[in-house]
Amino acid sequence: MRTLQDVDPTGKIVLVRVDYNVPLDGNTIQDDARIRSSLPTLRRLLDSGATLVLATHLGRPDGRTVEALRLDPVSSRLAELLGRPVEKLPDCVGESVSSRIRDGDPGDVFLLENVRFHAGEEANDPHFSEALAASADLFVNDAFATIHRAHASTLGVTEHLPSFAGLLVQRELETLSRLVERPERPYVAIVGGKKASSKLGPLRDLIPRVDAILIGGGVAFTFLRAMGASIGDSVVQADALDEAVEIARLAEEAGVEILLPVDAIVASDLSPDAKTKTADARAIPEGLAGFDIGPATIGAFAERIAAAKTLVWTGPMGAFEVAPFDEGTLAVARAVAASAAFSVIGGGETGEAIARFGLADEVSYVSTGGGACLAVLRGKQLPALEALRR
Repeated sequence: MRTLQDVDPTGKIVLVRVDYNVPLDGNTIQDDARIRSSLPTLRRLLDSGATLVLATHLGRPDGRTVEALRLDPVSSRLAELLGRPVEKLPDCVGESVSSRIRDGDPGDVFLLENVRFHAGEEANDPHFSEALAASADLFVNDAFATIHRAHASTLGVTEHLPSFAGLLVQRELETLSRLVERPERPYVAIVGGKKASSKLGPLRDLIPRVDAILIGGGVAFTFLRAMGASIGDSVVQADALDEAVEIARLAEEAGVEILLPVDAIVASDLSPDAKTKTADARAIPEGLAGFDIGPATIGAFAERIAAAKTLVWTGPMGAFEVAPFDEGTLAVARAVAASAAFSVIGGGETGEAIARFGLADEVSYVSTGGGACLAVLRGKQLPALEALRR
């Protein structure tokens, strides 16, 4: 793979794809971890005398300009972290943008406006890719969380510029390769989240690689329903039931144990003042829904986690954003943090949860990308990554 170590960026204009898709509350950034993760690459390039042009998306504006998703708060926070001015440009393409970049000096930092304000970004439109690349001499992809996306700013621009992997992408791949190539056994995967559809493919691909899979969150209720359980009003994806049965069959044939919740914290609605109780996860009354794993499940999961030598966790165990439905996710986070295993947190909501609980420093590695992390662990070929190969 072509990396920063393979290029001299002195005096060059470098287009850097970063991932600044940060959570916002109005104009306040709630978690700047993704911005901070880009700093080593940016500082390496700036120390070499490069001019930086940063491209990122924020949210899902679907090809439209959405005022609430402009990057002004990101620009301000990045300037604070870098200790130098960051000029946020009014758009990401166009002659006025190109002209301003060309007039810049070595050491200048420009932040392009949200690339997803243009439909050509997610469509990987070649004309949009060419416009993004127009003012730069080199391209550095340091947005690991989007490395599995074949978009204009991740893949298309590589057709127009010499392209290299940034330091964050290098570190992510080096870390995850340990789970792909030489995991210590037992290797346990913890899978949660709300939607089963986003996890069925990863589960299928993980079966030949792991020794056990612990399933929580909304994903678990789809599996429980597929197994014939009564789950009340819990979230279930009816179109995923057949595949859930197939995955359970494949796991059994491979000798990989799937552990589903035996109990759940249930309530009539998801609110902080909801009246909750613990119920059998296979016999939840009508009118109630499961929003978290229960104490017996926590105990069973913690026992498996403690015995593991390699752990990967993607997806919370319940609606952790709303107390008291955060206890399952917190308990699993504590178990992972206390484990002696090599533990990888698969970014996204799981990374947000473990940071919220103050346990990020207690695990081996927190990936910046949920979907990208899973794609690498599944052994998938990623077009935007392949474009950086020698």
